[in-house]
Amino acid sequence: MEEDKKDSVLAHREDAGVQVKAVQNVAFADANQKQQPSLLTRRMFMLYGCLLVATFNSCINGYDGSLMGSINSYEQYRAYFGFPLSGGTPSTGIVYAIYTIGNLVGSFAAGPATDTFGRRWGMFSGALIIIIGTIVQATCTNLGGFMGGRFVLGFGVAITASAGPAYVSEMAHPTFRGTMTAVYNTFWFIGGIPGTFVPYGTSTIIGSNSWRIPVWVQMTFSGVVLVFCLLLPETPRWLMANDRHEDALAVMAKYHGEGDRNSPIVRLEYREMLEDISVTGSDKRWWDYRELFNTPEVRYRTMLVLAIGFFGQWSGNGPVSYYYPQMLAGAGITSNQTQLLLQGFQNVVSFVGAVFGAVMCDRWGRRPQFLVSTAIVIVIFAIITALNATNIAFVDGVQTARNGSQAKAEIAIIFIFGFVFAAGYTPLQGLYPVECLRYESRAKGMGFYNFWVNIAGFYNTFVTGIAFTGAGWKYYFLFIFWDCLEFAFIYFFFVETKNRTLEELTEIFRGRDRVKRSIRKTEVVLQGAAGVTEVLAEKAPVV
Repeated sequence: MEEDKKDSVLAHREDAGVQVKAVQNVAFADANQKQQPSLLTRRMFMLYGCLLVATFNSCINGYDGSLMGSINSYEQYRAYFGFPLSGGTPSTGIVYAIYTIGNLVGSFAAGPATDTFGRRWGMFSGALIIIIGTIVQATCTNLGGFMGGRFVLGFGVAITASAGPAYVSEMAHPTFRGTMTAVYNTFWFIGGIPGTFVPYGTSTIIGSNSWRIPVWVQMTFSGVVLVFCLLLPETPRWLMANDRHEDALAVMAKYHGEGDRNSPIVRLEYREMLEDISVTGSDKRWWDYRELFNTPEVRYRTMLVLAIGFFGQWSGNGPVSYYYPQMLAGAGITSNQTQLLLQGFQNVVSFVGAVFGAVMCDRWGRRPQFLVSTAIVIVIFAIITALNATNIAFVDGVQTARNGSQAKAEIAIIFIFGFVFAAGYTPLQGLYPVECLRYESRAKGMGFYNFWVNIAGFYNTFVTGIAFTGAGWKYYFLFIFWDCLEFAFIYFFFVETKNRTLEELTEIFRGRDRVKRSIRKTEVVLQGAAGVTEVLAEKAPVV
């Protein structure tokens, strides 16, 4: 019977505006078909401006990540603080670690700061703390002052890292939420690229200004956020949760409905928020983290958030370049300036990959994007393991690349790895956790996510060097095995979240067979401005 109905529709497909389509959610597909939202309207460009300000929060972390790796190689920086001119020491490690410790402590303040007064005030308070930390760093006269500034900086970054993605995901137009939110984490490289090239430009300056100038520049992105974030509208979900329905409708109408509060998408969003968002949820209690754990539904959500936090740090994106200095030396590249330049270009390649992944995430879907990129990473790790096994040797007690051509090949593969990882993981690290979390636990959940990301990063910082010293290139086998486990976990547990509003994801997480329900589609008839005119059949999921 269903096939007869489908054939009847297909026989009339030449009729204007009639098409048969498999969709994730019928109500959402109906609203989109009726409204036909465009990316190129005046109000949509106003929305882009709002999201851009919030997205600058991602630049802050990217700049610091590249900055410290760059100035740590300066003789001027090392001499000023009394570090050995080459090699790492416990003191240089602590300078990195104190930022992470600040971030860990700040993760507990991130949720309350973002929930209590709104996403905008969360961004404002985080940016203000970052600016204070930057000033302390840039004006310090001893190592204690520098480390104190880095602790304050890390504390502020934890708050912006929770408030920023929460704002973007909740303000983004539901039709384009995937790409709009995925772009957030790609801006890590907008910070990371100048975080490499600014130190490259100042590396020849004599004296402490060589490293102080790049530190001062760190205020740029947080300054933009501080100045503009309070001029932004508050997210409709925060307004609904605080019983300000009219204000929420006004924001949705302006940015999602082209000024029409009765537009199909606005009506759908409002109805779903009314049903799904509680005005008495745990977001009103700064101390209450129970909604991350108190039901099977939210425990599953939290499990996925925790998984992406560890997968994003432990897929080998740091250790893959552990022998990079030896490869550069083997290829005849010994100048510190040239090495900084290559690091900058590596960030550029990764940024291109991240933007590509962000643009394509709604077309591919989250599961395929994770699965394909993880599979390619496993292959790349196998190649890098083979190259290091046959090329790294001890010469006079120093690890050296024996073959220059092989070293150049590995440098090229590391660039390819950067592109693949950035295309697969970077956009989804900011998108997938906020999609998995309910509104009431989103801010605290992002603080929780940030906490474990830093724990995983802490491991990378302090264990990787020790592991490679003991096991050498064989340590790569651990990452091949771990990435295979990641692939299996993603396949069996990660749900598909594309083409649904944030509230519609609740129906996926409730009950059993979550993965199958997330990829199940329904065939419908779409007819112009009439929207969905007929539901034909439910398609069996292909896991």
